[in-house]
Amino acid sequence: MEKYECVCGYVYDPADGDPDNGVEPGTSFTDLPGEWVCPICGASQDNFKKLD
Repeated sequence: MEKYECVCGYVYDPADGDPDNGVEPGTSFTDLPGEWVCPICGASQDNFKKLD
């Protein structure tokens, strides 16, 4: 699964998920709840880009 990086530098890694915000490990970026935002800066998912 692909990793995505926020404009602030936070990297969402599906292997880790975001358990502090209710996202289980193994959740792909495209399967994140619509209301999920960057846990560091609060940016919306539109502010993330896929890492190569």
